[in-house]
Amino acid sequence: MERYLKALYLFLTTAIGIEMEYQLNFIVEVIAMIGTLSGSIFILSLFFTQGQQLGNWSWEQALIIQGIYTLLDGITNTVLRPNLREIVNYVREGTLDFVLLKPIDSQFWVSLRTFSPSGLPEIGLGATLVIYACNQLGVVLNINQLVRIIIILASSSITLYSIWFLVAATSIWFVKTWNATEVLRAILSSGRYPVSAYSLTLRFIFTFILPITFLTTVPAEIIIGDSGYNMIYIGILIAVFFFSLSRMFWIHALKYYTSASS
Repeated sequence: MERYLKALYLFLTTAIGIEMEYQLNFIVEVIAMIGTLSGSIFILSLFFTQGQQLGNWSWEQALIIQGIYTLLDGITNTVLRPNLREIVNYVREGTLDFVLLKPIDSQFWVSLRTFSPSGLPEIGLGATLVIYACNQLGVVLNINQLVRIIIILASSSITLYSIWFLVAATSIWFVKTWNATEVLRAILSSGRYPVSAYSLTLRFIFTFILPITFLTTVPAEIIIGDSGYNMIYIGILIAVFFFSLSRMFWIHALKYYTSASS
């Protein structure tokens, strides 16, 4: 464990050092994130004209979902995209050989090798939006509720990572998987709205096939007090299932990897 913590620390400090070389780029990306979030909130507001609701969700409740989606998108831009898109390069250039030879788990390496600190402000913006919406709703969070929220958001993050990793790992067979990840991201963007706003068919898909419901809607329900411990347990089980699936799939995929030296 100490070896992995040291490696994670080196990954983080290296990424921050690289990012500091392009400070103007960081500022531009932050401005772009604020603009994107503002645009998303504006589009969301169009569903609430003349006192309307979106899937029985009020404006403030929908803002919580938007905030959670923004937070998860920040995690995607900070960790998932910078790392998982590199798997394609590892396979194409044969540098995955060197990853497999390192005295550290290969999935850990390819998943956390680099970070993009420019995505951190998006996480902060998402959290700020959630706090603002909770304040507007008069939701007071105690220690017990905060623990539940942290657990369900951690489960959502693990599920999100596992889904991304499953797609990225297919690069062992299909080198050009970037288009597939962009399609996946477009589908996951459906999570910015309450699942109850969609048709019954899409609700079924977003709940039992691609668990978008448990990425944003369920955490929002737990925050506002509409869901109990059962949904937390289900969220944890889903996270464990998808993470285990990604782990087994990666091990299986490596059996078909043809190294640069072979």
